[in-house]
Amino acid sequence: MNKIDPGLGISRRYLHDEVADRMRELIQSGEMEPRARINEGELTERFGISRTPLREAIKILATEGLLELLPNRGARVASISQIEIEEMVEVIAGLEATAADLACRTITDSDIDVIAADHARMVAAWEQADEAGYFRLNRAIHEAIMSASRNATLAGIYTSLSGRIQRSRYRAHQTAEQWARAVAEHEEMIALLRARDGSGLGILMREHIRGKKQVIAANYGDAGGEQGSAPVPADQTAEP
Repeated sequence: MNKIDPGLGISRRYLHDEVADRMRELIQSGEMEPRARINEGELTERFGISRTPLREAIKILATEGLLELLPNRGARVASISQIEIEEMVEVIAGLEATAADLACRTITDSDIDVIAADHARMVAAWEQADEAGYFRLNRAIHEAIMSASRNATLAGIYTSLSGRIQRSRYRAHQTAEQWARAVAEHEEMIALLRARDGSGLGILMREHIRGKKQVIAANYGDAGGEQGSAPVPADQTAEP
């Protein structure tokens, strides 16, 4: 059973939107795993709220595809089919490629210096086999390039979509060869940013993201159906 550690309560001013933000982070961080059932009693106690804002938050996350509403049986964290993974990775690859191209038109030297510094720390984490540190910095680099595109519409679509596979994308175990290749590709990203080669960086970014398909599918897909899942005992949630 997945046990959720105690956390700080939530100010009632934010109600269901803040609850949704907190639950979204739990899902994307992997603390609430795919197919895990939602335990309302545990979450209301953790957040210091009533069930009403929690149930509203559940509905919000269901519309985002992060939760699945089960008729008369509450809700659970969504899994993703192999077909959905294929489709989502292709779209995310396209979004990041577009962001990379746009970023090269507007990015400043100081922006690149920040990304390069994160890259240096990421390489150090890789050399020390520090997976948690590596993936945290990896994510920061990708998000920084997206931010440097200066395109809020693009970033909004990217944030909404990538959240569904974020946990596996940045936390999934890789082989030594896959890990080394990813680091080498990040090295090339920095060089292309400094050269402001938007076309080259876009091509690299698309292939870089596509290369994660197998890792994501192996770690987060629904290939095994319900087998191997470890659901959290749940109270009843509000019906849709």
